[in-house]
Amino acid sequence: MRIAFLTAPEGVEQVELTDPWKAALDAGHTPVLVSTERGEVQGFDHLDKADTFPVDEVVGEAAADSFDGLVLPGGVANPDVLRADEKAVAFVRDFFTQGRPVAAICHAPWTLVEADVVRGRVLTSWPSVATDLRNAGATWVDEQVKVCDHGPNKLVTSRKPDDLKAFSETFLDVFATEAATRA
Repeated sequence: MRIAFLTAPEGVEQVELTDPWKAALDAGHTPVLVSTERGEVQGFDHLDKADTFPVDEVVGEAAADSFDGLVLPGGVANPDVLRADEKAVAFVRDFFTQGRPVAAICHAPWTLVEADVVRGRVLTSWPSVATDLRNAGATWVDEQVKVCDHGPNKLVTSRKPDDLKAFSETFLDVFATEAATRA
């Protein structure tokens, strides 16, 4: 499977990018780093700069139909920047329109709110995002991982870095099932 990982140029919580990325690689899939700008993405360990990662594709040139699924890593700044970028929001919305699975962790559901794709869905996230999700028409739950199949696609959400193992296992399983269904 070919899996898009969408991040802003700065602000992605590094472990929320690298752990799911490694899980995808270990499972034999092809992760692709998509960003709003060419060059590199700056990872963060909470508020401290960490490593940089080369961008593979740029939003606006990348197409949802060339991927089997989308992963949205968190960090506070990452989804805040993405939700202000029209092309990034359109890219996310395209996965939902095309019925492709999406996975989001921590603060990443902010981008889903902006794409207007959470209404009627049950999600989890970092607790401070709960009110935004409810205001956008979602039901928020405090669970390690939540899979929601209300709507045209499956959505996997998770709360925080402590949940990464379960998050990665779940989204990889859901993405593989959905890819087999499409094939």
